[in-house]
Amino acid sequence: MQGNYELIEDTGSTVAIFIRLFQEKHITLSSDEATLLALGIYEDTGSFRHSTTTPNDLEAASWLLSKGAKLNIVSQFVNRELSTRQVGLLNSLLKNTRTYTIESIPIAVSTLTIPSYVDDFAVLVNKMLTMENLDVVFALVRMAERLYLICRSRIPEVNVGTIARDFGGGGHAAAASATIGDKSLFEAEERLIQLLHQYVRPHAVAGELMSSPVISVTRDVTIEQANNLLTRYNITVLPVVNDHTNTQQPVGLLGIISRRVVEKAIFHGLSNVSVSDYMSTDIHILPPSATLAEIQELIIGSRQRLIPIVDDDQLLKGVITRTDLLNMLVNDPAHLPRNLLQEHDHPSAEKTRNVSSIMTELLTRDIIQLLREIGETARELGMTAYTVGGFVRDLLLRIDNLDIDIVVEGDGIRFAREFARRKQATVRTHEKFITATIKFADGLRLDVATARLEYYKYPAALPTVELSSIKLDLYRRDFTINAMAIHLNPDKFGTLVDYFNSQNDLKERRIRVLHNLSFVEDPTRIFRAIRFEQRLDFRITRHVEKLIKNCVRMNMFERASAVRFFHELQQILSENDPLSPLRRLEHFKLFPLLWPDLRPNLKIDRRFVHVINQAQWALSWFKLLYLHEEYQPWAVHLLAIFSRSKVRQLANFCTRFELSDKLRKMLLRQKTEAERIAQEMLRRPFMQPSEMYWLLQDLENEGLLYLMAIARKKHIQQAVSRYVTTLRNTKPLISGKDLHNMGYKPGPGYSGMLNHVLEAQLNEHITTKEQALQLIKTQYPL
Repeated sequence: MQGNYELIEDTGSTVAIFIRLFQEKHITLSSDEATLLALGIYEDTGSFRHSTTTPNDLEAASWLLSKGAKLNIVSQFVNRELSTRQVGLLNSLLKNTRTYTIESIPIAVSTLTIPSYVDDFAVLVNKMLTMENLDVVFALVRMAERLYLICRSRIPEVNVGTIARDFGGGGHAAAASATIGDKSLFEAEERLIQLLHQYVRPHAVAGELMSSPVISVTRDVTIEQANNLLTRYNITVLPVVNDHTNTQQPVGLLGIISRRVVEKAIFHGLSNVSVSDYMSTDIHILPPSATLAEIQELIIGSRQRLIPIVDDDQLLKGVITRTDLLNMLVNDPAHLPRNLLQEHDHPSAEKTRNVSSIMTELLTRDIIQLLREIGETARELGMTAYTVGGFVRDLLLRIDNLDIDIVVEGDGIRFAREFARRKQATVRTHEKFITATIKFADGLRLDVATARLEYYKYPAALPTVELSSIKLDLYRRDFTINAMAIHLNPDKFGTLVDYFNSQNDLKERRIRVLHNLSFVEDPTRIFRAIRFEQRLDFRITRHVEKLIKNCVRMNMFERASAVRFFHELQQILSENDPLSPLRRLEHFKLFPLLWPDLRPNLKIDRRFVHVINQAQWALSWFKLLYLHEEYQPWAVHLLAIFSRSKVRQLANFCTRFELSDKLRKMLLRQKTEAERIAQEMLRRPFMQPSEMYWLLQDLENEGLLYLMAIARKKHIQQAVSRYVTTLRNTKPLISGKDLHNMGYKPGPGYSGMLNHVLEAQLNEHITTKEQALQLIKTQYPL
């Protein structure tokens, strides 16, 4: 069998040929793709030991490494068949393994004595590392008269090269060995344990765990002002720093003041006293390089609520709270006994995990390349970029969604302008909210925001925006399932960020808010909760239901922006099945808010269900026509809801929710005309095609679909169907130019003559241009 295209070269692997082609065509690869191809080279060439290996294979492997191929993954899959003897030795090695936990890191130590030297014993140690999924393994093996140390590490906390050098050997951080001539097996193991305690250093977590920028106050701020800040940002402790405006002095830490102290001071009439009089100054601080053990010691051992993180110059870089520590412990099962948790309470598998494989599986190459370019641009500008919100949620749910939101730690507007310049796209900025929208030539749109913190000056107010970090930006989101982010910068590309156990909420299919005042701050979130619940087949938790009912009972909606409410209602009425969320709106007694003067429609009865179902049927029919015409499903559903009301009541709705004049006129006209036409068609079941045409031609798509929904007889729906699919696209067989050539004088009469021809066409009295010309000559003699 032969292929349409064949390329045969003298190489040790097929991949080497592909790599040359990729290089010639300038095709780029992701890290995972490079790793997969590297695996092929290693397998075909026997890890470059087969006699068929060529220089091209080595050069191809080198190029793949430059593209991010991961050799540690390749080594796990490269097939090395073990002999019967090696299998026996590996089994003995496993039986003689003990695990030591040093600085919270499990380390496997194996000891073995065999009578003679075994070549390539390191292969067995590598196999053990892979089979048992170990991070660190040390093998002490006495072969004949000599003692050997073979060590492997896959984590930065354990540098095996340093330990091997202490035994007189060598190597690097991940793989090393030594020959030990002056110790027994027992003595060597003892010495190894001592060295592990000496050299193993836990990962520095303070810099990653801390929250920044820090919400702080200066020493001259009053107790009352501090209380306002604590309430505004929903925090319990404020660091007190020196004056930010003094450029001669760094922002150094002076102390901290807690909500408890502030509230007691206010109770005792000390509202106008400065915080410096009552702040705590005997506090412990830590550097960004502090370990988890050091953080635990201060928060758990010393019961310090908040740990300031300062650098070598005593600059305040961030803070770590008790909640931060608890989230880390709960999200890392290694630090928390699992028997303390019920099965349904188990935390998300990882607070941060890499989802590059899911991205590769679900996203197109162009989108992945775009996301990588976003991260690279952010890095070059000294910023950090993330994709956030619904895009991340739907990616993990494996739902298609190209509504990409980008959050930048830095200046989002500056980033957007630079990225748009590089991609030759257009950008529109929104200075008030520090956001921007990038539009590409192919129609794709990116929404770019600066990581920000929003607070509300009063219930249901529009948010006030301040610069923040990704952690605080995610905390301002509506629901936990929308409060995840994915790193886009090259060093962490694809790493999922989940501070709020959001992955578990996705798994359990539940809607939760991030704090109990969420609906008070923004009542429109109620509509979004219902929409997500019904669209994703999730469930609103009982606690969230209680919060919604409280908000409705307290009538928080009166203060909220009517335009924002209408936008959320539009989203619900644009769903494929709006009836389910409408039922939930009724369940939460929200109908009186939406249409207070529609007494018959304050509950979902049989007629309500019928007209909504008919509207859905009409929309589905229109969608299947593939006409590529614009239409607004929400408008059809809204007209259906108001089908039993007067035009005045729809006008009141438009006024209540501050619809634009254009939308208001469209809705009122389509309702009025469609209902008038429905009555006329009901009286006249047998119409000529031309009569249907003239009757329906002024209706927009929304009005036509509404007419189908309210039609009481099938012949009305058939007439609309015929008009949409055939009649309305009919053009006269002749033009004004033809009339001029025939000798008719240009003027208003042209319109009547052409309409006469069109009417004859519609009624199938004429079918050719010649017949049309003859009709004109007969009916309009010169």
